[in-house]
Amino acid sequence: MPKLTPTILHCDDALIVADKPAGLLSVPARGEARQDCLVARVQACYPDALIVHRLDMATSGLILLARGPEMLRRLSLAFEQRSVGKHYIALVQGHMAEDRGEIALPLADDPERRPRQRVDLLHGRRALTRYRVVARSGKGDDAVSRVELKPVTGRTHQLRVHLLSLGHPIVGDPLYAPADSVARHARMHLHAAGIALIHPQTRLPMCFESPVPF
Repeated sequence: MPKLTPTILHCDDALIVADKPAGLLSVPARGEARQDCLVARVQACYPDALIVHRLDMATSGLILLARGPEMLRRLSLAFEQRSVGKHYIALVQGHMAEDRGEIALPLADDPERRPRQRVDLLHGRRALTRYRVVARSGKGDDAVSRVELKPVTGRTHQLRVHLLSLGHPIVGDPLYAPADSVARHARMHLHAAGIALIHPQTRLPMCFESPVPF
């Protein structure tokens, strides 16, 4: 499927920055039919490539891969220390009331509706998302907000569940948006648009951007 081919934006001896299309897994999943993924496609050209973080299958955008285990250790540590900056763009249903804000709601697995996550104030893990509304458009059922998102933590489905918790699910989200939104849109409107980091070898700052495809 050519349309699922990732684009390599940068490659050097330490790291690779890839742009993942929506619909492509980041890593293999269970089952023979779900082995095709971003890491397998990148490893076909760069056998030492190791994935540092993941995007949901339905999310498009920038992913960082390390060249070998030592670079993986360094880049994973940078993520743990939150010295890697990421921002996403989403299109959500409705007009968000506030122009900017923070969503600090702990998240946990939803055991009865896997792989969904849910807000769990008692047992959830800390999760923090900062957001800024870029634009609002449409009226009534067609009202949408374009939002820039900066996750401080990196929980599973964090951005998707945090936006849902405000009453503004991501347009076309197959797990959390209403069925009519999924039926009307070919993909989930969430894109990893930017990533900034300190190069693990040169210690120079690097910044990458990916055009938003919606």
